[in-house]
Parts: sequence; structure tokens; C-alpha cells
Amino acid sequence: MSPTILQRGGPGGLKRPGVAGKTVGAKRHRKIIKDTIRGITKPAIRRLARRGGVKRISAGIYDEARHALKTFLTTVIRDVITYSEYRNRKTVTTNDVIFALKRLGRPIYGFDPETYVPPNRVKNNASNAARDAE
Repeated sequence: MSPTILQRGGPGGLKRPGVAGKTVGAKRHRKIIKDTIRGITKPAIRRLARRGGVKRISAGIYDEARHALKTFLTTVIRDVITYSEYRNRKTVTTNDVIFALKRLGRPIYGFDPETYVPPNRVKNNASNAARDAE
């Protein structure tokens, strides 16, 4: 006969075995999966348009901009995943993104190791002043 599990009163009820503080079974609240492209808010699209020099924005532009962004990111991420899977990696690196954007004809500058020039480091103001005095 197996030992019985003692039950105590309270909202917890029957305690489940597991690591302390970790939920093993079903959670009480399920996260509702929603369309995350709505996270690109109307003010965010408006700020991007302002940076591009747009003065007035029509109401239908916001959904159209979300759709265009989603299709662009889908194609970029598909290529990025292809690069990382080819190298048998589970981690996406910046080089994967650079190569994917370059393949799509939208290169990004400043990250490529061939064209990257590291900035001069400023170590100490006193040593710089002594060097400039010489």
C-alpha cells in the first residue's frame, strides 16, 4: 500500500511534487496568443514616418505599414534561420543577419568585419593632456 499524501487546507490544495517554486502541471492562467504585430503602435509608425519626412499620415497607412514590416521581417528571419541551421547552430549571430540582409540586397554597414574600423579609445584625460603637450 502506497503512503498517503497529507493534505492541508488552503488555496493550494494538493501539492504537486517538483522543484521548489516551479510549476510542473498545468498553469492556472494561459497566455492568450494574439497578433504581436499590433505591438508596433500607431505612435511608433508615426515617429518612423516623421524621420522619413512625412507630414500627414492617412488612417489606412498604419495597417499597411505593419503588413509591410511583417513581410520584410519574415523574409529576413527565414534567411537568418537558414544560415544558422547550415552552421548547425541554435544561436543566431550578427553575421547571420548581415549576410541575410546582403543577400536580399539591403546591406547594413558598420558591422561587416571587412569594413569595420574600431573607434579610438580614450583612456585617461591626464595622459591625453600630457601627450598633447609634447
